[in-house]
Amino acid sequence: MVALHSCGRKHGILVRGTTLIETMVWVIMFLFIFLAIITSIQYFYRTNTYAINQASAVASAQRGIDKMVRILREANYSATGAYPIVSIGTSSITIYSDIDADPSAERVRFFVASSSLRQGAVDSSGDPPAYTGTEAVSVLSEYVRNIDSNLVTFHYYDVNGVEITNFTRIADVRFITIDMIVDVDPLKIPTVLNMKSSATLRNLR
Repeated sequence: MVALHSCGRKHGILVRGTTLIETMVWVIMFLFIFLAIITSIQYFYRTNTYAINQASAVASAQRGIDKMVRILREANYSATGAYPIVSIGTSSITIYSDIDADPSAERVRFFVASSSLRQGAVDSSGDPPAYTGTEAVSVLSEYVRNIDSNLVTFHYYDVNGVEITNFTRIADVRFITIDMIVDVDPLKIPTVLNMKSSATLRNLR
């Protein structure tokens, strides 16, 4: 009887030991599963955040380009009678155009600076009118990577469709194309988006 009683005690100890080991195994497995789930959530969150931000940047760029194209198309003679185009360049163009539906055209400058497409505007004032006020600058589109990618933003063409590379020939410009690279984070995929548009200057003669 003593021997049997002793064996039962040993058996009880063995059962309790096995239960403790099994509990530790389950805890470790739970921790691994929990960490895997958290890692997956973080990965998908980062991926979706980038996709959402990229889509927002593309939509913003499209709105900025659309606004710029509308204003370029309506380029017109200034309140002083000056020619509609003031200057042209690879990353900027300055024109006269009515952007706020008032009686006279504003002097408007579109340009790429840092990582954004911007618009500067100066109203005419005085009698006789003059464009001497401070330029009001606003951002049309962000995450524009033209400068980083050495991409020419504006190309100019004459009435025959021949590209103008001599930027003193502002009187010959009739058609403008716009190229923009948009990317929220250049270090991440997917590939950057290249956006294109164009504008015919309707009021030139």
